[in-house]
Amino acid sequence: MPDTSREERLAAAFVELSDTLVRDFDVIGFLHTLTDHCVELLEVAAAGVLLSTPQGRVVDVAASDERTRALEMASVEWDEGPCRDCFHFGVQVPDVPLESEEARRRWPRFTPRALLMGFTSVVSAPLRLHAQGIGALNLFRDVAGPLDASQLRLGQALADTATIGILQQRSVSEQMTVTAQLQAALDSRIIIEQAKGNLAQRHRTGADQAFVLMRSYARDHRARLTDIARQVLDGTADASLLKPGR
Repeated sequence: MPDTSREERLAAAFVELSDTLVRDFDVIGFLHTLTDHCVELLEVAAAGVLLSTPQGRVVDVAASDERTRALEMASVEWDEGPCRDCFHFGVQVPDVPLESEEARRRWPRFTPRALLMGFTSVVSAPLRLHAQGIGALNLFRDVAGPLDASQLRLGQALADTATIGILQQRSVSEQMTVTAQLQAALDSRIIIEQAKGNLAQRHRTGADQAFVLMRSYARDHRARLTDIARQVLDGTADASLLKPGR
């Protein structure tokens, strides 16, 4: 019998990734949602997203957890890794075992760091529509064996839906050019990272837990993640969010 629960979760994921025609669209929160759906629906341990700037520079913007974000940040700094290759060549980087000689040859710094973090293989899917590429999605496994073909297709479908959603939102926006929106995304990332550190210090917890707290609050109150982050930084956030023990 079909797994109706999984089918419902798949349908909900695609609906959520398509629903970008909202006034206060938050691209950073949207891409974190993409990574969450990937981990929930695919046989992967983690996911990360890189976006490109108008100048063609690749920048990390979202990941399913802090260890993956640290790896993506290092990949950007080293200018190597599957996500970087995927974006620059515009095609999917197939499932590459990280223990292989190919992985060590292609990504001499990225590969040992990924192995040290417990990952066994990685796939990278382009965020691309026709000739327009805006970034790439990394999918990491921590068990033996490659991601099967149906999982690869689903991962690419999620990436495609997210890309269409972002480009669709841009095309109808009268207040932002593509360049301005990308810059706003990068600015938002900085604000969110600062707020995450602020909350982690307040609650004496890790950055992952602080981010979950902030995201949960934003979702519960139907607020933009970036707005909540600003409130954390300027001290105007709800007391239940700022005080430990929430």
